[in-house]
Amino acid sequence: MIHHPVDVSITSTVLRDPWEAHITSLKASTVQPQIATFASGCFWGVEHIFLKHFPPSQNKGILSTTVGYTGGNPLVTNPSYKLVCGGATDHAEAVKIEFDPSIVTYDQLVEFFYRTHDPTTVNRQGADAGSQYRSAIFTHSDEQAAIAKRVTEEVQAKHFTPKGKQIVTEIISAGPWWNAEDYHQLYLFKNPSGYQCPTHRLHW
Repeated sequence: MIHHPVDVSITSTVLRDPWEAHITSLKASTVQPQIATFASGCFWGVEHIFLKHFPPSQNKGILSTTVGYTGGNPLVTNPSYKLVCGGATDHAEAVKIEFDPSIVTYDQLVEFFYRTHDPTTVNRQGADAGSQYRSAIFTHSDEQAAIAKRVTEEVQAKHFTPKGKQIVTEIISAGPWWNAEDYHQLYLFKNPSGYQCPTHRLHW
């Protein structure tokens, strides 16, 4: 179990009124919010590191986050955490991010996604193994798909080719999304000493 210090100002803002900063940002911007969806291991840590570095209270572009399940067997609807962890449904634990593209671009979010996990391991992050922990980008438009592929190539050339490693991240169109159970939402803000995968840190 990894213990990480938590920014109390971020935690209190997120938990006190998670929509306050969201509404303020929407009022201040005329740009239509967009959605980015990423999978990079246990969704507790993925959501935590995005909100830690892009706190809604500081108007850094992320408006809200939701953790859930996607990319699985289309015949399985509204899967439970227990079912997903069993591996039979092939759903990934993922984070859906609503963001203001006039403040933070999709390019920047994709680069940050790669910066905060190990995209070279198949169906694994650290000691967490299984298809639910795979690295994946679920795109919501042709433009997002093109950006994700371009940024992937740039990150590969700059950070992984010199190390002799290969990115194995899936880049696929987003499909059905299922919100995870309530207790998973903002889990590490509610439980600061809870489990966080050690790969969820800044790698460069």
